[in-house]
This record gives sequence, C-alpha cells and structure tokens, in this order.
Amino acid sequence: MRLSSAVLCLLLSAAGVHAQDAADPSAPDTGAGVAAVPAPWQPRTGSDWIDAHLHDMDAYAARYRDAFVDEIVRYHEAPRALVVEALADPVLHAGDVYYACSLAGAIGRSCRTVLEARRLDPSEGWEAVAARLEVATGIDRRIRGDIAESYVRWGRPLVDAAGRRDAR
Repeated sequence: MRLSSAVLCLLLSAAGVHAQDAADPSAPDTGAGVAAVPAPWQPRTGSDWIDAHLHDMDAYAARYRDAFVDEIVRYHEAPRALVVEALADPVLHAGDVYYACSLAGAIGRSCRTVLEARRLDPSEGWEAVAARLEVATGIDRRIRGDIAESYVRWGRPLVDAAGRRDAR
C-alpha cells in the first residue's frame, strides 16, 4: 500500500509540473501537448482601410450573424447556403466571406469561385488571390463603396485603418 501511495504521489507531481509548464509562457517548448497559437488573421487586401473593416465585420458577424448573412445574400447575390457554409468553415473569417462576395460582384464571377480561390492557400492574403484571379487594379474603390453601403444599412460607423471613427 505504501509503494502505491508513493507511485501515485510521483505521478501527480509529474502531472502538476507538466500542467504548470504548459500554462507558463516562459517555459521551454517541449512540443509535448502544447498547441501552437495561430497568428492573428490578416486579410492583406492591399488596403489598410478595407482590412480594418474586414476585421470589424468579424465582430459584427459574431454578434449579428443573421443580418450579416442577409446582407451578403441580398446585396452581393450569393446563395444563402453558400454563405452559411462559408461562415462555418474554420479556415474562413466573416471578413473573407464578405470580401469574396464583394470582389466576385466587382469582377463578374460567382462568390463560390472566389471563395474556392481563397481556400486554395489560406495563408496567402487577398492581394495574392486577386492576382491569381487576374483582377485588374483599381477594384478597391468598388469594394470600399460596398463596405460603406453595408455599414449604412447596419447603422455601424465606418472606421479608419487604426480602428478610429472614419471622418467620411
């Protein structure tokens, strides 16, 4: 009985040290059971203003999912099932879904086609996706207009690239 108590204490002690190491950010990475923290999402559209709004859309969509979906379905002519499916994809952010459908409308392609192009390499930014799709330069003006109109409908203030209220 004494031996099993000693073994139990030793095991509990080792488990406690491992849990402490995993919770301590200064502890050396042993690679044992510690998941890597993903880098923050960066849309990288080539426009800081658009990027800031795509980040903000993630917060909006998390709180007002139905309004977000309705916006894309109605004003970007995307099928509801596609939008709902894309929002459930762990690789995509709400900002990705909005941008894909806005870009699709601007270049005369389907939202599905643009989303699939984005899914090919989620680590690359939207600027690279647009280059792969051979999107002409100057499309930012159209997408900025789409964003501004959506924000008016949502009653949401526009922000600048630093996240401050836009003076538009």
